[in-house]
Amino acid sequence: MEHQVVTQPSFETLDLAVENHVAEVFLNRGDKANSMNAAMWRELQACFEWLDGEPDVRVVILAGHGKHFCAGIDLAMLAGTHGEDLEPSRRAEALRRHILSLQDNLSAIEQCRKPVIAAIHNTCIGGGIDMVTCADMRFASEDAWFSVREVDIGMAADVGTLQRLPKLVPYGIACELAYTGRNVGAQEAQQMGLVNRVFSDRETLLKEVRAMAANIAAKSPLAVRGSKEMLLFSRDHSVREGLNYVATWNAGMLSAQDLREGMAAQMEKRSATYDD
Repeated sequence: MEHQVVTQPSFETLDLAVENHVAEVFLNRGDKANSMNAAMWRELQACFEWLDGEPDVRVVILAGHGKHFCAGIDLAMLAGTHGEDLEPSRRAEALRRHILSLQDNLSAIEQCRKPVIAAIHNTCIGGGIDMVTCADMRFASEDAWFSVREVDIGMAADVGTLQRLPKLVPYGIACELAYTGRNVGAQEAQQMGLVNRVFSDRETLLKEVRAMAANIAAKSPLAVRGSKEMLLFSRDHSVREGLNYVATWNAGMLSAQDLREGMAAQMEKRSATYDD
């Protein structure tokens, strides 16, 4: 099938590139330690919704330009007003709607049908943890460190960390990190299950993550997307419900074309070729 040129959106706070079915999304506020300002929150949702719908994209890498992966929410956002001049109940409703909007901004990463691989170097704190826990996999460089920092500024994390982190690490560990805000190095993060693997430096990290993304991009996109759908569903439902869902999914979504191509490629010892 003839390869078509993808017309992609451009962003103020993100650097997006698509090549060979792999999209790379780099946080692009390196001069601000990739702190998450209002524009970045909005653009993350817009970007991942576009990636979800773009047929040419099969895998997404999420990384950061500059010295730090992500220093969390831009504190100027926290200092902003959210209906302080309103009657208390209406102010509370306005703040709740604002928090829900921020949650949606990051949930778009998780809801993207394509696998998302986070490549984390150096600093990943606060909102950065909220962000990477939305990814399917997390890999880190040796200098990476993590902190659920919200407790140190007098608030409970409210855009995903407290909901997703206990699905990734033991409950007691999640409690420890949320209550203390302490720093966790890359090796400890791997031991607790927060990251899959640790590499010596950022260059090696990106090289290895790109190799993994290329490997996934060579698989049947429909099979990979179905696998992500099942894994997320089964995370939040019982085994019985998950089994029922995958039976129903494959009854309607299993591609005879992809199955034939995959089996033929195995028998002929060649690489399979799949439609987007």
